[in-house]
Amino acid sequence: MSVELPARIPLREAVTPADGLLEGPRILREPQNDFELFTLRPLSRVIGAEIDGVDLAEPLTPALREELNRALLEWKVIFFRDQRITSAQQRAFAANWGELETNPFIPKGDDDAVTRFERTAAMPGYENIWHVDVTWRPAPALGSVLRLIEVPPVGGDTLWADMAAAYDNLPEDVRARIDGLTAVHDYLPGFERFSDPALLARWQDRFPPVEHPVVRTHPETGRRTLFVNQAFTTHVVGLDRDESDRLLRYLFLQAHTPEFQVRFSWRPGSVAFWDNRATQHYAVNDYHPHVRIAERVAIAGDRPY
Repeated sequence: MSVELPARIPLREAVTPADGLLEGPRILREPQNDFELFTLRPLSRVIGAEIDGVDLAEPLTPALREELNRALLEWKVIFFRDQRITSAQQRAFAANWGELETNPFIPKGDDDAVTRFERTAAMPGYENIWHVDVTWRPAPALGSVLRLIEVPPVGGDTLWADMAAAYDNLPEDVRARIDGLTAVHDYLPGFERFSDPALLARWQDRFPPVEHPVVRTHPETGRRTLFVNQAFTTHVVGLDRDESDRLLRYLFLQAHTPEFQVRFSWRPGSVAFWDNRATQHYAVNDYHPHVRIAERVAIAGDRPY
């Protein structure tokens, strides 16, 4: 006896706005975790790990520097707890990775190579946008070492996003479209809303807009990394404004995917060291009017390709 199946009921038309994120599986490359000189505890599947057993106040041996560099390349941002170090020791640690650089738009600490973020009731934070540090330079920073000195009673976390994972998960046609494109980066969009106009004008000739590839190749790992950010990228070269804006909005959105992120809750003495070539970050501004004080040291990088 045959059973007659009911006719398929047609679905009503329902379309979400184009150029958004889609649900479903993500491509996630799990980093290695085979280290001998310290203990590493992953904080997410692809990015961010806490390291125990390293005292940043002590000089690094060549072997320890090599293992920490491998951990940085694998996990993109590494964290150290309970580090009672001075600004000088913070600089000495960062200098193991190269020459240190200054930032003319952020207040200094006790040295030109130290930038000080002192957030109070009178000066709230403004780093709450997904960004890559100093992409307005011809050679953006290799990485940064951030030390928290005073932490608010609640809030003030920082998030990082793995932009190699973001690139891996772009649709094939989008990867093909952006391959070979370049985009313009400028410091003005990221600083003009909260900086002295005279200070910004003083540096215009020294830091004109620069072009970087929309997708850069990491110089040490060889991975392809999405390299545009909402703070400093203004437009894609060769596209009209509407097309450029639409493409950039879509690419900026990739950093918002939780599977590509790690969120770190600070304590006094916490230190983060991130690979600026492979990540974006976002400082959550949910603690105002409480005080949050941090110092950062940046390591000079190379020109993206």
